[in-house]
Amino acid sequence: MSLAAQLNAVQSGFEANAPAHMKAPIIKANQEFQRTYDPSKAIQVGDTLPSFKLSNAVGKEVTLAELLSNGPLLITFYRGEWCPFCNLALAALQKHIEELRAKGVTLIAISPELPSQSLSTSEKNNLKFQVLSDVQNKLAKQLGILFAQPEYLRPVFETFGHDFKARNGDASLEVPLPASFLVGKDGVVRQSFVNPDWTKRLEPSVALEWVDGL
Repeated sequence: MSLAAQLNAVQSGFEANAPAHMKAPIIKANQEFQRTYDPSKAIQVGDTLPSFKLSNAVGKEVTLAELLSNGPLLITFYRGEWCPFCNLALAALQKHIEELRAKGVTLIAISPELPSQSLSTSEKNNLKFQVLSDVQNKLAKQLGILFAQPEYLRPVFETFGHDFKARNGDASLEVPLPASFLVGKDGVVRQSFVNPDWTKRLEPSVALEWVDGL
């Protein structure tokens, strides 16, 4: 089953089974953001990725320069361990990790969650690639892929038991868009997937096509 089919199944289940008072604000927020997001604000193919230093799941700082020293990067941003769409996307990429490595490409995932939460994500999904913490979404903001979720979603998240302050280190509801970038060894963005609809993700088969085109 394709990743898209899995994501659609989750969304269909949510729409069919979620209580109306929770479903309505979530759907509203997604639709509003899709209408208002300006994709021209995001980093574009041909741009150079800004340098960064982020902590991995065990708290070790990792720099962009260090990562690029090993070759091209496939970077995927996700909202957090609490997001079922994100977990499906990470698991789908995991299935192709050896193919990516064989082609000399390093896969990394980035979220605003604290390193302790990233470790939980790695353990839960048995991931074989680095999960980095973009605390306060500083890199996501630089890349123009930030979604400041509306305050009317806070009661919904609280009902689900999602404590953003505990997960992210602050009470902000800001999260990155579903976004993936193929970055050449020179730090230049070669391919980009940025979608304001959080139910959509880059298909792994497309990522592999990107890599083949390097």
